[in-house]
Amino acid sequence: MKMLRFRSPSLRSLDQEILCTIRLLDDSEISCSIQRDTRGQFLLDHVCNHYNLLEKDYFGIRYVDPEKQRHWLEPNKPVVRQMKSQQPYTMCFRVKFYPHEPMKIKEELTRYLLYLQLKRDIYHGRLLCPFAEAAYLGACIIQAELGDYDPEEHPSDYIRDFKLFPKQSLKLERKIMEIHKNELRGQCAALAELNMLQRAHSLETYGVDPHPCKDFTGSTAFLGFTATGFVVFQGNKRIHLLKWADVSKLKFEGKTFYVIGIQKEKKLVLTFHTSTPAACKHLWKCGVENQAFYKCAKSSQIKTVSSSNIFFKGSRFRYSGRVAKEVIEASSKIQREPPEVRSFGPDPPLMPPPLFVTIVDIHRRAHHVSVCLLSLFSSPCASMLPTPVDDSQGGVDLLFSSPVQSPVRLLRELHADPDIQAQLEAERERDRAYERTRLAARSRMSGVLTSSLRLLSSNDRVNACVLSVARFVAVVMGVLLVTVPTLLLLLESDIDVSFLHEIRQTPEFEQFHYEYYCPLRRWILCKIRKQIRSSVCLNM
Repeated sequence: MKMLRFRSPSLRSLDQEILCTIRLLDDSEISCSIQRDTRGQFLLDHVCNHYNLLEKDYFGIRYVDPEKQRHWLEPNKPVVRQMKSQQPYTMCFRVKFYPHEPMKIKEELTRYLLYLQLKRDIYHGRLLCPFAEAAYLGACIIQAELGDYDPEEHPSDYIRDFKLFPKQSLKLERKIMEIHKNELRGQCAALAELNMLQRAHSLETYGVDPHPCKDFTGSTAFLGFTATGFVVFQGNKRIHLLKWADVSKLKFEGKTFYVIGIQKEKKLVLTFHTSTPAACKHLWKCGVENQAFYKCAKSSQIKTVSSSNIFFKGSRFRYSGRVAKEVIEASSKIQREPPEVRSFGPDPPLMPPPLFVTIVDIHRRAHHVSVCLLSLFSSPCASMLPTPVDDSQGGVDLLFSSPVQSPVRLLRELHADPDIQAQLEAERERDRAYERTRLAARSRMSGVLTSSLRLLSSNDRVNACVLSVARFVAVVMGVLLVTVPTLLLLLESDIDVSFLHEIRQTPEFEQFHYEYYCPLRRWILCKIRKQIRSSVCLNM
């Protein structure tokens, strides 16, 4: 009897497909099924394939956990390990890194998706702007949606049908109509959207995803990260702008977030408090990713960062992806016919990740199916790498449109064969017998251990307790022998090594030095002086 043996996931795990719904920027949705080991990059590639999007490094997928905390889906981790909500999963496709100069975006499709994101930012109050700017942005949106003003088609209150701003007054609507009628006539949708992007990107809140927190005085503040640097807002006023070149470290401990940098040739430490530790960690990870994306010249320069220093337990994180300069350079090399922008095709079916198979032997019918599977998964055209592929032929579309639509369905057909089914049943019986033998052996071993424990005398137990205490004391002494000299080296020596210098400059070390170590040192020195004086008096 010949058969195909699958070394990685079992048939039972193949049946456990998980439904994901991804909401797009225009509020439409696409759905797909994934498996437990599917990584986040696979979902992002699926959405970009739906749009036929090549400049995809600006975008990400966001989700909200049961505690209402937002997260960005990490591309290199399995989706199931990141999601804490119940199935089916719901996520959102959003702009993650706002381009510093929208004019350098190569394709109209990418500009259109950025335009949709900015529309959302305006409506939800994230993109703050004065009255004149708000009226112009609103008029650009109306021009892109409706085209030129036509008195026969547009009644006197036609702006009222569009919900553009969270607070849309009658005065603002009249100003939008005035600009739409007189200033934007003749502009096509693409030009109106480009004008909107150019005006929006000059605003202080462009690209700011506000994170609410409290500053050291207890006042409410909103933190954000832009292409320029780290920003702090109180109300509608920006009170801090620290450029990325001046930010030396971002860190957090519990619910406290620190920004350490240099401003006007002086060290600056900004401290903020978030509502929960999860919100603080999300804020830190967003800052690390934005700093790496906008500051680094190459992705090879990106390093893994820690939320704290070596004396405090912290989180480690590394941004994975291309940086802004690499994205712009790659965009300039795009050579293809521009894709359709405002008309997208139906959602292509999503294939699960490829299965790694080993052919033991197979009869003629199963051999034909295995060849289909292997040719599909080993074809370079069916690559699932995040690198964009051409639309002309092959690429990701080949994988989605292949007649072999579902490995799960093929496996079910293959294992419906009576001979194969009988062999599988024999293998299951062998597995059950092995499990029974293993449980019996474990039971016997447990009985032996129980009997041995009962035979232990009280003296043996005391000896074991003393031995464990001695080991613990030895470990503690070993740690102290390493830690105490290191602390003394940091606190008392003037050795100017970059590693030691960086530790000395951290707020935690400075607090420990001035609040704990200095008083302890003064107390010890005082005791030593008293002891010396007493000895001198006795000798005299």
